[in-house]
Amino acid sequence: MARVFITGSADGLGLATADTLLRDGHEVIVHARSSRRRPAVQHLLDRGAQCLIGDLAVAEEVRQIADQANAIGDIDAVIHNAGVLNGAALLPVNVVAPYLLTALIPGPRRLIYLSSGMHRGGGTGLDNLDWAGRTTTASYSTTKLHVTALSAALARLVPHVASNAVDPGWVPTRMGGRSAPDDLELGHRTQEWLATSDDPEALASGGYWYHQHRQTPHPAANDPKYQDALLAQLADYTGVTL
Repeated sequence: MARVFITGSADGLGLATADTLLRDGHEVIVHARSSRRRPAVQHLLDRGAQCLIGDLAVAEEVRQIADQANAIGDIDAVIHNAGVLNGAALLPVNVVAPYLLTALIPGPRRLIYLSSGMHRGGGTGLDNLDWAGRTTTASYSTTKLHVTALSAALARLVPHVASNAVDPGWVPTRMGGRSAPDDLELGHRTQEWLATSDDPEALASGGYWYHQHRQTPHPAANDPKYQDALLAQLADYTGVTL
């Protein structure tokens, strides 16, 4: 059985993923933004899950989450599920936090990054981005292009780790809205499969997945020059190099 850490697991796809993995017998580490959100995952804790607390919009708290995760140790997979749809926290939560957690939590052999089909409409410009989130300088689509490129960069640079990005579809969560047309269960099945399955396809790296089928991402996501430029900016901002 695998030990899986899931960010943003107090509701939506993250909560559903944690619930399914626990039911399947895996060890699960959930994450809540603050102690006030902890009751949302209490039913998972009662079933054996562990919970890490920290605001992904605050870089220092992201570092504390990494410390908490490393104190537990032996994490097999990380599902970078957390995300916001709008506001100044877009870059800190959707891009900086997964970058920092990837760099600061050694050991996981499987990394899964939640992307979106909207990443194809993202901008490729990397100038004048406010990574600290004091102002809004990137769209949701752009941040999802960033995280898709981050996933592909890890697959290229760290061959012993299976790194993949997932488009969960437009599903009826708090973020997606009640009228979202895609299937909620299918929205988290691919992440669970990539995190725990011994299927050779699930053990492969560098994929962009939608409902357990590989798709073609935005061309920039697989462009080494774009990846390297993105990683350089994140390293410069955080002071942490992958």
